[in-house]
Amino acid sequence: MITDFLLEHSALVPGALAGIALICVGVGSLLVRDERGRGLLTALSALSGLVALVLTLAPSGRGASDRIGCTVQFALPSMTTVELLANVALFVPPVLFATLASRRPLTVLAIGSAVSAGIEVLQALLPVVGRACDTNDWFMNSIGVVGGVVLAVGMLAVVDRTTARRT
Repeated sequence: MITDFLLEHSALVPGALAGIALICVGVGSLLVRDERGRGLLTALSALSGLVALVLTLAPSGRGASDRIGCTVQFALPSMTTVELLANVALFVPPVLFATLASRRPLTVLAIGSAVSAGIEVLQALLPVVGRACDTNDWFMNSIGVVGGVVLAVGMLAVVDRTTARRT
């Protein structure tokens, strides 16, 4: 249903991606300043990560595939490529929140990309879910991982600078 709407209104996709990022930055900036917020950031990371797993591993409804394998391709997204931009957006929230909670951007970067690769491997090995393994999905998810980490690192720099000025 959401995909159909976005396909019919592909011009809205870049705005939706920006909106998701802005909401995450807003929520993250409220929570990162407080030590108690770390627990909430961890919970938000887990919850948004669970959403990503459900969206990528739940049966597609198209039935089981008779093919085990992975399509190897790489393409850069255009601003109206719904599926590619959705794959970018999918990993921004869990990675942004995980980076803010852990303050370990390189670790989160590696784990985020590895989780995306793992999802693609599962899609390749479990044809019963009716999903297709595609290297382009991993690539777009990894772009989202990088975007989430970059946003979080920028936020942490601002928070740390503000905290240093107060002391």
